[in-house]
Amino acid sequence: MKFPNKVTSYKESVLAKFPIVLTTLKNEDLTPQELYKKVKSKVSNIQEYIEILDCLYILGKIELLETEEIHYVERNTL
Repeated sequence: MKFPNKVTSYKESVLAKFPIVLTTLKNEDLTPQELYKKVKSKVSNIQEYIEILDCLYILGKIELLETEEIHYVERNTL
């Protein structure tokens, strides 16, 4: 997992990709496959995509619904 440090810039880290995924989920819930199709041009590979989802889930920003769709939790408070 790439975090910003002396060698890896913020722009190259997974943290920089959080807004890309969250913006995509802002208006609708998507399955992991649908979400990947929408963001795959902005992430390096599937491994990085999974790392981004892992981090966002651990931080409580996304959740997996019973319908197997990813939901942006912050959308509930808007």
